[in-house]
Amino acid sequence: MRLVAAGVSKFLPVPDLLAGERADAAIAKMLGLSRTKVIDLIESGLVRSQFGSLDKSDRLSTEMIIEVELDERPVQSLEVVAADVPELEIVYLDDDIVVINKPAGVVSHPSVGFEGPSVAGVLLSRGITLSTSGAQERQGIVQRLDVGTSGLMVLARSERAYSVLKQAFRDRTVKKTYHALAQGHPEPASGTIDTPIARSQRHDYKFTISAEGKHAVTHYKTIELLPAAALMEVGLETGRTHQIRVHFSHFRHPLVGDPLYGADPKLAAALGLDRQWLHAKKLAFAHPISSDWVEFESDYPADLELALGKLRDTDFRL
Repeated sequence: MRLVAAGVSKFLPVPDLLAGERADAAIAKMLGLSRTKVIDLIESGLVRSQFGSLDKSDRLSTEMIIEVELDERPVQSLEVVAADVPELEIVYLDDDIVVINKPAGVVSHPSVGFEGPSVAGVLLSRGITLSTSGAQERQGIVQRLDVGTSGLMVLARSERAYSVLKQAFRDRTVKKTYHALAQGHPEPASGTIDTPIARSQRHDYKFTISAEGKHAVTHYKTIELLPAAALMEVGLETGRTHQIRVHFSHFRHPLVGDPLYGADPKLAAALGLDRQWLHAKKLAFAHPISSDWVEFESDYPADLELALGKLRDTDFRL
């Protein structure tokens, strides 16, 4: 896989013959790249027009000038390396799907610049095969969690399950519920954050609120008020990278333990946290083969439980 980062920008006028075609198909033809590669570029926020960012299903017009950021350094292959992480729990397994409880520190799939274990590598080490659909390092991946976020993930084992689950996530029929610890006491105590998210122009590893970004909707409600923080239940309507972290930061209540998005490092240190307090608590969806509605729930890992316990202690002082 070619390294993708901010680099050389190509500007592509849309020819008459490709007007009305989907962005992924048309740009693949213009650049001579595979459609999968172009989708990766689009989903990484590296493709836009003068009118804003593009989704892969957007239709192109001859008025558009397409900008694509490409890194023209040598190709680097990303391989799934088998390496077990005992803390990764198999919650459910059948011939078509596997639901896991991912610990922090494990990346969803191999990525440039990260040398630690991956979900796919852990499953490979345990002899659990995944769908072969998608890019090599993302085979079976239908959703992602940040490396510093723990909790529930579903992966596809069969090709049919991959196709159905990908569509279910696109159609927003999968119910994802997170618990997060936000700094301060958000007001109002429940509500919806509806602001678009784009990749930061200054740091390619960071995301930001931008009118040119992708539609992003986060629902939240307060579960418990604590000293200096609030335990929140969060539901995602969309699944943008870093969505909860970016939205709560924009709301002026960054997640505890998330200095990348403005959290107080002193509070994180006092609670013994070295990552954002964010856990994928519940996951529910129609099984891709049987169509039965299935629901899963996971407990907080030890580091998040310990941080909560410290905040609940009447003697806690920052």
